[in-house]
Amino acid sequence: MSNGSTFPPHRRLRGTLLLVLAAVVVVSLGGWLLWRAWGDGGPPGTGRPTAGGSSDAAAGGKKGAGSGGTAAPGDRLKGRTVLLDPGHNPHNRDHGREIGRLVDIGTGRKECDTTGTATDDGYAEASFTLDVARRARTLLQHEGAKVIFTQDGDRPYGPCVDERAAAGNKAHADAAVSIHADGSAAGNRGFHVILPARVSAGPADTSAIVGPARKLGERLAGRFATATGSARSNYIGGGTGLDTRSDLGGLNLSHVPKVFIECGNMRDPKDAAQLTDAGWREKAARGITAGITDFLTR
Repeated sequence: MSNGSTFPPHRRLRGTLLLVLAAVVVVSLGGWLLWRAWGDGGPPGTGRPTAGGSSDAAAGGKKGAGSGGTAAPGDRLKGRTVLLDPGHNPHNRDHGREIGRLVDIGTGRKECDTTGTATDDGYAEASFTLDVARRARTLLQHEGAKVIFTQDGDRPYGPCVDERAAAGNKAHADAAVSIHADGSAAGNRGFHVILPARVSAGPADTSAIVGPARKLGERLAGRFATATGSARSNYIGGGTGLDTRSDLGGLNLSHVPKVFIECGNMRDPKDAAQLTDAGWREKAARGITAGITDFLTR
């Protein structure tokens, strides 16, 4: 028998197990210390806070389409109601007696409606207003708005101007725009927006809407000019593109912010060339939509 110590197999196995257990403890302790050095967020790339205080998880989180939590396109006008009033009616010309009857507009009595104007080539204002209004409706609905029409070519005539105002009132519209094109002399060019005057007579009382309607008109004029490239009227408004009137039933009888826009002069050849162009009408619809959206979101 030698002086060197030899352990039985069962004791050697127990020693090996003890060594393995000690190694596990050391490795675990080292890992815990390293984790503490990284911070409670774990190692980089797994949500660890950055120097700016935001985590990778937060940076990849859901955000609004605009910075600062602004609403995404498609939501900007959610919960808002817009009335679009396509001026006149393509069928008015067949109902002269009906549209010729007088209605009370507060400051007097005026025809229920008129046929509107047309270009020298016969493109009717009523066709223009419907086309632009339908294009604007699509764009406004894309922004989440509820859009109401006073007529969609689905009536035998009209409606009368007092009914047009009543439609916006009944809907509690947040904004209302009546779409038109003018019939002035050749050489008179550009667009203008008609604002309601302060009126308090008979069924008319615009005192509550004069201020908001002016803001709507200003935003509409600015956005329309940008979208279409058209100049403000050279014959109405003194270069501002804004005109205030007290003789329009659609404005006098409105209880909601409402304006008219005369998109151009159908009797001027250069303006007529724009008004009859489908691409330009799409720009007009975008300008109207942008103006309404600007008014309702600022």
